[in-house]
Amino acid sequence: MIFKCALKTWKIESFICGGIFDLASKETQVKAFEAEMEESSFWDNNEAAQKIIAACNDLRAWTIPYNALKQRFVNVKELLEEAAELGDEGLIQELWEELDLIESNLKELEIRKMLSGELDSKNAFLSINAGAGGTEACDWVQMLARMYQRWAAKKEWKVELIDTVEGDVAGSKSITFKFTGPFAYGYSKAEKGVHRLVRISPFDSNAKRHTSFASVDVIPEITDDILIEIKPDDIRVDTFRASGAGGQHVNRTDSAVRITHLPTGIVVSCQAQRSQLQNKEACFKMLRSKLYELEVTARENALKEIGGEKKEIAWGSQIRNYVFQPYTLVKDTRTKVECGNIQAVMDGEIDEFVNAYLMEFGE
Repeated sequence: MIFKCALKTWKIESFICGGIFDLASKETQVKAFEAEMEESSFWDNNEAAQKIIAACNDLRAWTIPYNALKQRFVNVKELLEEAAELGDEGLIQELWEELDLIESNLKELEIRKMLSGELDSKNAFLSINAGAGGTEACDWVQMLARMYQRWAAKKEWKVELIDTVEGDVAGSKSITFKFTGPFAYGYSKAEKGVHRLVRISPFDSNAKRHTSFASVDVIPEITDDILIEIKPDDIRVDTFRASGAGGQHVNRTDSAVRITHLPTGIVVSCQAQRSQLQNKEACFKMLRSKLYELEVTARENALKEIGGEKKEIAWGSQIRNYVFQPYTLVKDTRTKVECGNIQAVMDGEIDEFVNAYLMEFGE
């Protein structure tokens, strides 16, 4: 065991000292920002101050966890030497488990290194829409919604229901969530695409196998520091009564809002808030996010064309298959990662798929 611990210690130390995260430059920038924040004139320009604070916090999201892991490793290394001298097998076993955790956390930071895109650090809006399959597809939307809620909870993100349209019989035709947390968009973007379900339908009295589809769309939340102009003539605002439970106020007033951006055809809606004004503000935030993502995507595609880069064409837009019968298997068509424990996946254990996507297709 002591030899295995020494080998893992060497591996982790090589990783930490390898400079893979370029922490030196990040810490230099953090110190520069902190010096600015200590100036007496820092708050003279509130808008500029907020930008500096946001930039500093983004850098600290790297430096703080990395330095904490580095200190944990130093402590384990020192204790390991003492445990080896004393021949304390129990302590050596505990230190081995701690080294495993440190290595796992370092791998998570390595995955985060892939999230260097312009929008990756933003919060995210995740929308699920039923495709072919009728009632079965609406139920599939509900199942995916539960999966993503549990995944977001494991990430310790705040989850907010923005909009939902109930199915005619069961489930939902569409659901939109807002995920608030570090790199929410960077991680969630791995889920964009069509998700395919194969199972024996609980809605079929003949117990036949059915195939259903649901599409997942993810957009970043665009903050006020990014200016996106929306002309009044370019939008149509519709109000309607919110569906589902919500009390007398929701059922009796046109509090739900739908905004259509006429030049692009983008449609956003929100009915989660009691106030029409609040729902309208949420719609504008989503619309700004969609328009900005459209602009960034167009810019990136133009650069790829100039550089002659060819984008791989996957079959259809399907990214993942979830098979419940006649066997259980979840397989990602992009990375070929698969998992036989489908219940764990539906309980939010999807990091294996997300991380594989980021390692293969990340920045």
